[in-house]
Amino acid sequence: MRNVVLVGYRGTGKSSVARILGERLGCPVVSTDAEVVRRAGRAIPELVRDEGWNRFRAIESEVVRELTARTGSVIDTGGGAVLDPDSRRMLRECGEVFWLQASVGRIAGRIADDSARPPLTPGGSVVDEIEGVLSERAELYREVAHHTIASEEQSPGEVADAILRLIAPTS
Repeated sequence: MRNVVLVGYRGTGKSSVARILGERLGCPVVSTDAEVVRRAGRAIPELVRDEGWNRFRAIESEVVRELTARTGSVIDTGGGAVLDPDSRRMLRECGEVFWLQASVGRIAGRIADDSARPPLTPGGSVVDEIEGVLSERAELYREVAHHTIASEEQSPGEVADAILRLIAPTS
């Protein structure tokens, strides 16, 4: 089985959908963020505070390279995993890539209390950050994705069902 790769901004449901897909497909689920935390030996906010976003992105790129060399997994990427051109290429080539989308308002509501990731633009509002980052990344998500799924009004199970319908012919 080719990999199933989930991309998109944080708060679009990637982790929840990945867990469901892993159960339904009977395959491992790997999270780029969890792997970065494991390798760094500390939480992402601590890594970024101590070593900066560039170090986080460097570890993330290494993780993407290693995870995309495998097959038969569901890969739950961090929202910025698409920033590196090589990572985009490897993600697109290693499996079927699904861009999960939700509105700025829905994302803001989902991540308002998320302390697992530091802000990308300290000092600004959550909504302003989401709008700015989405405008920067939308083309990158579009470039890497084979499919786009609106996760706004669907439960994670419904999103997983939609993905399974799309990959069934090629599995």
